[in-house]
Amino acid sequence: MSVVDAVVIGSGPNGLVAANLLVDAGWQVVLLETQSRPGGAVASDEDVRPGWVHDTFSAFYPMAVASPVIRGLDLERHGLEWMRAPAAVGTPMPGGGWALLHRDRADTAAGLDALAPGDGDAWLALCSEWDAIGEELVAALLSPFPPIRHGAAALARVRRAGGVAFLRRLLGPAATLARDRFAGTAPGLLIGGNAAHSDISVDAPGSALIGWLLSMLAQHHGFPVPRGGAGMLSAAMVQRFARAGGELRLATRADRVLVRDGRAVGVRTSHGDVIRVRHAVVADVSAPALYGDLLRPEDVPARTRRWMRRFRWDPGTVKVDWALSGPIPWQEAPAAQPGTVHVTDSLDQIAADQARIAAGVVPAAPFLVVGQMALADPSRAPAGAESAWAYTHVPQRFGADETGVIRGVWDHDDAQRMADRIQQRMERAAPGFGSMVLARRVLTPWDLHARDENLVNGALNGGTAALRQQAVLRPMPGLGRAETPVRGLYLGSASAHPGGAVHGACGANAARAALAHAQLRRR
Repeated sequence: MSVVDAVVIGSGPNGLVAANLLVDAGWQVVLLETQSRPGGAVASDEDVRPGWVHDTFSAFYPMAVASPVIRGLDLERHGLEWMRAPAAVGTPMPGGGWALLHRDRADTAAGLDALAPGDGDAWLALCSEWDAIGEELVAALLSPFPPIRHGAAALARVRRAGGVAFLRRLLGPAATLARDRFAGTAPGLLIGGNAAHSDISVDAPGSALIGWLLSMLAQHHGFPVPRGGAGMLSAAMVQRFARAGGELRLATRADRVLVRDGRAVGVRTSHGDVIRVRHAVVADVSAPALYGDLLRPEDVPARTRRWMRRFRWDPGTVKVDWALSGPIPWQEAPAAQPGTVHVTDSLDQIAADQARIAAGVVPAAPFLVVGQMALADPSRAPAGAESAWAYTHVPQRFGADETGVIRGVWDHDDAQRMADRIQQRMERAAPGFGSMVLARRVLTPWDLHARDENLVNGALNGGTAALRQQAVLRPMPGLGRAETPVRGLYLGSASAHPGGAVHGACGANAARAALAHAQLRRR
């Protein structure tokens, strides 16, 4: 039996951030990881075809470069290098042309104005709102709830951003924001496509905030990728942690958080080891896994158990990775190509797909998020080739398939049929795409879950981003913070506020709460 200051369970980005902050404070920290590699859903490999690097899960990281927490780790000193495609985000339009988000707002506005006069000025008005409040709003969103310091600073800037009218727009649906502010369809594809990275319908309240926020971040920071693969972001955090004296144990599952007199006192591992803690246990695991598996039922209040039965996941995911012999042959490629592409026919189609998925139906022509990785980072594929992927959401609870061929069991047949459907969608937007495929890999909801247990049935965001499970309601009403009903135990995963995306805030909030409580105990 060993004794340390803290144990962090899970080496995803939130766990790695928490471990780094705790070791920076001089704590002796052990980081436990079930898998044989660190990083959680920030990983890469060459399993599709040697020489082609694919990001197994997440790929583009605008929130990471915007996050004060991750910026503060100074990961560039540990080998991290950010790369960017010529343009950030785009959508090929069915009638020709592209809706494109550039790093330069003037270029974005000029492109939108060429498609619908007046939309350029309307876009620049959105940018002015970002200038007035954007950075403080991001800081407030990533702070522990309630975000007193940054929240007050953001509120002080609301008037400059447009006052009550601005707040009403952001708290409304993305589709309404697009239709009220713009004459053409291209801005709605940009805002709606970015909003669709979450599971809030573009017709639902709150989606405007996500669409506007990701669009402005894309324009401000680009959609950057780590040179050499997503795993390099994890590797930089692991290296930083190890150099500061932290201990990482791979292939070591945490079986139980040990509790005595209402306080977390240690962790028992799958190897039978017991690690006692002086101060804290931080769990980068889903809320249902923490309260349902890692803790004994008698250590969890009845109210918490009831709310965990009501916990709602975001949709599942199917992802296809392709090793291509050349660039994606878009029907009408723009001069400055985006690294991230949204494939859809319209904003209405995004809304219709989201409604089908919410009803348990797999769409026949699904909305796709596509990555052109070698375009952003040439090291991802041999010269002239492309390392590409696409993902789409599917229901957490399967009810039906719109075409009747997928059964929702996600075996080999389901996987290949869904991959064929995604590839046919790509072929429509990029004729000849199929002829360039040298190899492909299909990751079903079950595959994603098996590779990272936090991705429950392929859920990417640690639980729904709908307003009913955000802020003070995440992961259950009355919390909204990293603290749990067990003293000295902190939830540091995307199931905690502020939720999904690679920003490290959930882990940072947990680490800072642990440090603050340890300081109070010493007084």
